[in-house]
Parts: sequence; structure tokens; C-alpha cells
Amino acid sequence: MESIENLTQNLASRSPMNTLEPEEFRRQGHLMIDFLADYYGKVENYPVRSQVSPGYLGEILPESAPYNPESLETILQDVQTKIIPGITHWQSPNFFAYFPCTVSTAGILGEMLSTGFNVVGFSWIASPAATELEIIVTDWFGKMLQLPKSFLFSGGGGGVLQGTTCEAILCTLVAARDKNVRQHGMDNIGKLVVYCSDQTHAAMQKAAKIAGINPKNFRAIETRKSSNFQLCPKRLESAILYDVQNGLIPLYLCATVGTTSSTAVDPLTSLTEVAKKYEVWVHVDAAFAGSACICPEFRQYLDGVENADSFSLNAHKWFLTTLDCCCLWVKNPSALIKSLSTNPEYLRNNASETKKVVDYKDWQIMLSRRFRALKLWFVLRSYGVGQLREFIRGHVGMAKYFEGLVAMDKRFEVVVPRLFSMVCFRIKPSAIIGKNDENEVNEINRKLLESVNESGRIYVSHTVLGGVYVIRFAIGATLTDINHVSEAWKVVQDHAGALIVDAFMSK
Repeated sequence: MESIENLTQNLASRSPMNTLEPEEFRRQGHLMIDFLADYYGKVENYPVRSQVSPGYLGEILPESAPYNPESLETILQDVQTKIIPGITHWQSPNFFAYFPCTVSTAGILGEMLSTGFNVVGFSWIASPAATELEIIVTDWFGKMLQLPKSFLFSGGGGGVLQGTTCEAILCTLVAARDKNVRQHGMDNIGKLVVYCSDQTHAAMQKAAKIAGINPKNFRAIETRKSSNFQLCPKRLESAILYDVQNGLIPLYLCATVGTTSSTAVDPLTSLTEVAKKYEVWVHVDAAFAGSACICPEFRQYLDGVENADSFSLNAHKWFLTTLDCCCLWVKNPSALIKSLSTNPEYLRNNASETKKVVDYKDWQIMLSRRFRALKLWFVLRSYGVGQLREFIRGHVGMAKYFEGLVAMDKRFEVVVPRLFSMVCFRIKPSAIIGKNDENEVNEINRKLLESVNESGRIYVSHTVLGGVYVIRFAIGATLTDINHVSEAWKVVQDHAGALIVDAFMSK
């Protein structure tokens, strides 16, 4: 057997490389900051939507990893020439697709610090500051939104930072399911019913699948243009009554503040009144529009949230906090904990045993968790409530301006009322001579979307509302200003004009 002395000598002569030498980290960190600063300085010059073809990267990168080290300078050169062409530039001021994914200096630096510390804060003892800062910032944010005290730690509820809304919905659905099973027995799990509207995000359906809800018991209630695609409380109650009469058990309702397709706002007060009659768990998904409710003029859209069981929004969408950062508040944390907690011997510790600390591992699906609270703390402190409100109002003002531009051009129409910073519009049928069939009008608008996106000058996305193909113009990128909005409209007009002429010539 080799002696300890020989082992020591061999290990000393073959010590592992130092991959975290402070001065080299400083040097390379400066290079990376410069690279990103340069990127933001010229991001609007890139085609917004990537122009590459599927499989492009495999054709230009080696088939295997390098055996010898390569310098950061060499790697960044490949980022510039090979990776950036394949990026759709979400931070471009000309990005108007989907919903925004905002960044800020404070958000990036907070993310950097979180990554640098690289703590795994699954329990309080694993990193007390990570847990306690999360408790503080979720209470701060909840107060900014004027959430009922029952959603705050100071009022018996509490907040947690999840990755995305998909996780928030799944966690609350599982909590609702298990609470119901404890009351009615496991034999009835196949009778549980989930309710939402046909405008609810697809995350709800995915969560229901994962949670074991019978697919036949998933109710996506039809919405109508006449009510601006809100979920109708009377239709909800009719669906619930039908299910009860057929021996099923109403379980969970997902209401939305700011639907993905059109930013419709479901009437929370009326919906929660219906749900309460049947002991249905109500979750409010405000992933995009929730951030706007820190502004007094938008807080009305949360009226009724006091009767919900849980509420979530994505700070990485419209709150200058980098992906990922979903804020979830619950009135009854014990419901989450009973469903999601595990307590293996290797994680036991005196602090947890006292029941006086929060162990966030019991509030989420995963065990490991990032120190997300740092970046949200940086954003809240760096900009303050006042500037954050003005940031949101700026985007809403630009959306009003774009809405006015659409209204002034008789070839176009706004399809649904604008509530926040997204405008849903299309070329209207009367602008297309001889093309009054709705399918033909939809096809012209689809071609318009593809045409402007292929140009690389702007990027927009679409939806279908009541059978109508709609172009969604979502303002929210951090670098966007009024000039970008004006230029985007000119791009739309130019491409629309060419398509309308082609449609006329081909009739």
C-alpha cells in the first residue's frame, strides 16, 4: 500500500489547475463586460430574427470538444462570428414579438453576483441570506402590488421565487390536488376537474397532465370577442354545476390578468365568488401584466385577488429582472409544504427542526435553487418604485402611440382593446379588394407577418382570436424608444402595401 508521504508528494506534483484564479478572473471578466457592452451598443443593427437555417451550427463547429485549452479571446471570436448569427435578439429595440424579456444593468449585475456566489439555498442553513433576502423582497414586491396582507409573510402567507409560471402553476395545482385528496380520498383523484379559459396559457394544460388530472376533466371554457375574450363567470359556474351533477369534483381555477394572446383580464371578483361556492382553489396568473399593477392606474386589474389562493407574475418579463424569476405568493404556505416537502436524514439540521425558518426546497419542485433574490433586490434598490413605474408607463405610452398610428391608416384595424403595452392589429378585409373571405384575409395577414420578420428589421408574432389571424405588437424591450416604434410601423406599412397590391393584381 502506498505511503501517505508518497501520496502527498504525488498529489503535490499533479495538483489540479486553478480555474478560479482571482486576477485571471478579473481580466477575463473585464473582457466579457466589454463584449456585452459592445453587443448592447450595436444590437439594433443585427437582423432581429435569426436568418440561419436549421442545423447551421453543426456545419461550422468541430465534431468533438478540444483536447487543449483555448483562450477566452478565441472563444469570444467564435461567439461573434458563429453564435450571434444564430441568435434571435430579444434585447433588440426592434423586438416586438411574444412578450418582452427585459434586462437592466442592475438585473445583470445581480445575476452575476448570484452566479459568482453560486450557493445552493435549498434550506435556510444552506445559506441563510439567500432564504431571508427572498422573504424580504417578496414581501416588498407584494406591498408594491398592494397584495392583501394574507399573501405576505408578515400576514401568514408568503412568497417564493420560482423559475417560471409553469412551475408556479404546477406547484399550486399539486397543493390543491393533495389538499382535496386528503379530504375526499385517493380513490377520487380521477374525478378532479381543472378550469380555465381557452385563452389561458398552455402551461395550465401541461401542469394538469403532470399532476395526473384526467385529460377528460380539463375544462378550457370558450371566450368571446363580445367580452374581449375574458373568462365569463356564468359560463364557469355552468361548467362547474354540470360536473357536480355528474359526480365530479371541481378542484382548481386558473384566472388570468393579461392573457398571452391579447392581454385580456379575467374578472377576478366575480370568478372568485363562483369558485368560493364550490371550494375551488383559485390561482391568478399575471405573468406579463402583473408588473404593471405597481402603477396605481393599473391596480384595478387585481381587484378580487384577495379571494384567490395564489398569485404569480414573471419579474423577468416586464420588471427588468433577468430570466428566470417568477414571483409566486400563496395564502397558505402549509398547503405547498405538505405536498412538496421531503426530509431525508442528510438534510436534517437543528434550524429546520425548530420550525422557525423557511426551507424553500419545500415550496418548489426541485431541491436545488439559485439565489434569485439578489437580482430582484438589485432591481428594486437600483431603480426604486418611482422609476419602475415610469419604465412601465413609458412602454404603455408607446403602445398608445402605435395604436393611434394603426387607427389612422384605414387599411388596418385594432382587433381588441389595448389594455397594457401590446396592440393586436391586422389588415382589415375592406383593404383587400376581392378578398372578403375570412380565410383569405387571414392568409394575407400571415404573409404580412412573415414578410416583415424575414426582413430582419423588426420581429413580431401572431395569434388567432375567434378565428381571426392577428399580429401582436408587444412593446417592452429595455432599449426600445418612440423612434423604434415609428420605424416599425413604417416597415409594417411598406410590406402591407406591397402585399395588398399583389392581392389586387392576382384577383
